[in-house]
Amino acid sequence: MNERQPIPLHEWKDSHSPADVYLMVIAERELDAFIRAVTELFGPEQARSAAEDWVDELELRDALPGPTRRDWGSITVAASAKLARRLNTDVDRPTPRVASTDTKVSPIPSSNCFGSTGLA
Repeated sequence: MNERQPIPLHEWKDSHSPADVYLMVIAERELDAFIRAVTELFGPEQARSAAEDWVDELELRDALPGPTRRDWGSITVAASAKLARRLNTDVDRPTPRVASTDTKVSPIPSSNCFGSTGLA
């Protein structure tokens, strides 16, 4: 079998083999695409946090993803989930409402009003 064995992350950081350099290139491209997308959609502040999440997700792994970009997408999906939770938390915070002191009630016009004749 010619299947590549997972590489522990701590070994990969110090490796300079051509196969590991190739994985580094894939990782950099995936992270770059993720950062650009988040920057475009949510701005640079969220992009910085999302990039940190992406690196954190990579470091949580026992071994590196496989040699395809699709394999690395799992890291991006996990970081995207953190971004979504962060954004939803901001949205779900209730905005304080100030009680109105205006007690006047305005009539609401309706298309099914009977007019001045009533129900006669």
